[in-house]
Amino acid sequence: MPARFLIIITVSALVLSASLAQPQSARPHSAPSVPLLYTVAREYSPMAWIQGAERFRDGATIFIKDGKSQRPLVSGFFATADTSVSFDGKNVLFAGKRRAGDHWQIWEVSVPAGKPRRTTQCDDDCVRPLYVPADRFVYAHKIAGQFVLEIAALGGDRDRGNDKDKDNGKPLQLTYGPGNFLPVDVLHDGRVLFEAAYPLDDKALAELYTVYTDGSGFEAYRCDHGHSRYSGKQLSSGDIVFARDGKLFRFRSALAHEIAVSAPAGTYAGDVVETPDNAWVVSWHGAAQKNFELRKWKLGTPALQPEIVESGVNIIQPALLTQRPVPNRHPSGLHEWSYGNVLCLNAYTSKYQFADGSIASVRLYTRDASGATRLLGMAPVEKDGSFYLRVPGDQPLRIELLDKTGNTLKREAGWFWLRAGEQRICVGCHAGPETAPENAVPAVLLRSTVAADMTAGNQPQSAGGH
Repeated sequence: MPARFLIIITVSALVLSASLAQPQSARPHSAPSVPLLYTVAREYSPMAWIQGAERFRDGATIFIKDGKSQRPLVSGFFATADTSVSFDGKNVLFAGKRRAGDHWQIWEVSVPAGKPRRTTQCDDDCVRPLYVPADRFVYAHKIAGQFVLEIAALGGDRDRGNDKDKDNGKPLQLTYGPGNFLPVDVLHDGRVLFEAAYPLDDKALAELYTVYTDGSGFEAYRCDHGHSRYSGKQLSSGDIVFARDGKLFRFRSALAHEIAVSAPAGTYAGDVVETPDNAWVVSWHGAAQKNFELRKWKLGTPALQPEIVESGVNIIQPALLTQRPVPNRHPSGLHEWSYGNVLCLNAYTSKYQFADGSIASVRLYTRDASGATRLLGMAPVEKDGSFYLRVPGDQPLRIELLDKTGNTLKREAGWFWLRAGEQRICVGCHAGPETAPENAVPAVLLRSTVAADMTAGNQPQSAGGH
């Protein structure tokens, strides 16, 4: 995105990293107008996170390039990766390990000459930090072998805004489904864009999802599932560019499905960065290569121009060290409840086809501590397809639609959750984010404004009482 200020950094001559040889910069097509950060790694497994595994098995090092010179961002670390630049362009968050046997922790450093400050005290790996407005950051924390998203303050005495747990000063967990979660961007509207498996209890395909900074509003960004989509970044236009099968695709707000980017042939790692001259810096390799390098591409041109190239290592995770717009700040609307309420306006509004009058009831499931599926309860569905449920907060949930004979019409492929205190209204069952609701009061609320209680056990429940 266009820079409003330029930060000039004086750098020394080439310095060898403790773990990786310094990459040599290829003759650039045009010198970048702002310093460029990137990660160098001999081994890079971009999808290892989906199994909760290590993406950088042989270490990694963040470099900073200013003009024709480059150096490691920080010294004294066995490994550094996962760069995130602050909105004012003055600080950098990164994941780092001082020693090979350490867990990954989140660190912050002021550029150019700051001393790294550790911001997490994780008992297992903490990776992929991203700045969030109001002096906060989101990251993935491995707990019991799986990565969950957490948000925390950059310093215990700073404002935490409207986060639900602002009084106790602890990190706030944002994800409550099975599987692994990895943040990839903070969108202009304030939501966190992250990647997780689809369905959530699977470990084969990746999908892009969003969640607000209080853990509410979890949803898939698009509903045309079926391919692994990962390493998404939002452009200044609002489009989200991501990798799929080594190619580049994008989401545009006007379309309910992905569209291909007509980029030169090769394999792309995602994490696309826009430059002030409206080009993209991409991590790419050709058919005869196996390691990624940084290339610069002007959209519509037939070739990529070399930016950073080095044999035998991967050059990934580009980022510009510059000021950028601050995303919107999301005020939390969570109530002080242990449960959440979900209102479905019309289950017939769906990408699946249901015959009129065929949906009779809905069942709700959760997962116990061992991962087994457990029935929470059942409620009737009104003739207009509406139903209203009270559900346990901060737990995995799955909905199943039944006909009049109790046979399953459709069951969710994966899981979702509601935060404790969340009130969620859905247009329909898997209707897609582009679908608008009808201007009508759902029949379930005309019959009762009390939700069917699914929090009391696995006995059938129904709404009652005005």
